[in-house]
Amino acid sequence: MNVRHVLVLPDRDAAEEVAQEAVDRFGLPEEPQLVRDALAGEDDAEDAQWLVVVEDPRERFDPTALDDLAAEYEGWLEAP
Repeated sequence: MNVRHVLVLPDRDAAEEVAQEAVDRFGLPEEPQLVRDALAGEDDAEDAQWLVVVEDPRERFDPTALDDLAAEYEGWLEAP
């Protein structure tokens, strides 16, 4: 089963930093995907959250550690 962890960050800069830190900290084979998530009803880029999508096909990443990483950048790990 392919598990996908989604970290929610407040802006693109934070998402880019978390993606790079995830590679360094968890030994990811490649940088996670970044996705812009506009808040419902908002068109302004200022009102967007950014998602860092970490693929975990072997279920080897600790969700608590991923949540802690996101929290360092004012984000969180989205519950499955």
